[in-house]
Amino acid sequence: MSELPTPSLPQESGLPPLDAEGLLKLYREMVLIRRVEELAAKAYTMRKILGFCHLYIGQESVAVGAAAATPDDYWIAAYREHGHALAKGVSAKAVMAELFGKATGSSLGLGGSMHIFDKAAKFMGGYGIVGGHVPLANGVGWAIKQRNEGRVCLCYFGDGAAHQGAFFEALCLAQLWKLPVIFICENNYYAMGTSIERQSYLTDMSLRANGVGMAREQLRGFDVEHVRERVGAAAKFAREGNGPVMLEIITYRHRGHSMSDPAKYRPKGELEDFKQNSEPLALTKRRLEQDFGVSAERIAAVHQEVEAIAEEAWSFAESSPDPDPATLYDHVYAE
Repeated sequence: MSELPTPSLPQESGLPPLDAEGLLKLYREMVLIRRVEELAAKAYTMRKILGFCHLYIGQESVAVGAAAATPDDYWIAAYREHGHALAKGVSAKAVMAELFGKATGSSLGLGGSMHIFDKAAKFMGGYGIVGGHVPLANGVGWAIKQRNEGRVCLCYFGDGAAHQGAFFEALCLAQLWKLPVIFICENNYYAMGTSIERQSYLTDMSLRANGVGMAREQLRGFDVEHVRERVGAAAKFAREGNGPVMLEIITYRHRGHSMSDPAKYRPKGELEDFKQNSEPLALTKRRLEQDFGVSAERIAAVHQEVEAIAEEAWSFAESSPDPDPATLYDHVYAE
């Protein structure tokens, strides 16, 4: 049997270049995610948020860049999904209330930090089992294809999930059926506390796609514009019926795996180096100021606006009612 060539992604996405207003909008989204996550960390220490809480601080450019390329497409994510939900259009109030376990949350307070869901935003949920949600993206992709929607499904997971059997099985079927799914491995260097070099011989997770002949690409994800462009190219490829895509997006989380993780396993100076050279918000702010001439006053106004939204989300969550105990088994069993 002859070996099939591995397809390549388009060199360009076809998306229009961002002007100052467009990039400022993406900067605002990243700042909002950062601020909501900072308040979530504060709330966790005050025991207003219980259970596990995995923050997205440092990775904002990935979700925001991808959202700019796929505003009307489906997303499915894992447990570090607060930032994905916000980038996809779930309101800060609904996210914060869900973190607080309140009835006004996006999952009615029944899901919590790891299970944000919003059908209207086409955010098909966060999932807590590592790699277990990846096959679900195939289900979404299958529905897209059967309905001829012309959309794609983005599936987010971490580098640790790329070793799970369910992940490999999902890739096999997605490529066999040419499903419009973009598998995005957010490689933040650590699976919980285990560095990428200690968990995998391969350190480029996109190479996993070679085994099924799937289009793939590895990219650095600290520049929100670059993420938008390359995710846009992947979406263009999948939308045109060429099959799924595997992207590995290099990123870095600034906090521990979860709020209970002090992250003492990092090499000395590593976090400081990333903050100095690869901080997504700082990179975008510098580009706005130096290349687009956006004033410091305009950027400060964005921060003030975001602060008001984040504080309002906190107040909303704090004042919202707890779920009615009578609803405990709602949405669990069919009527």
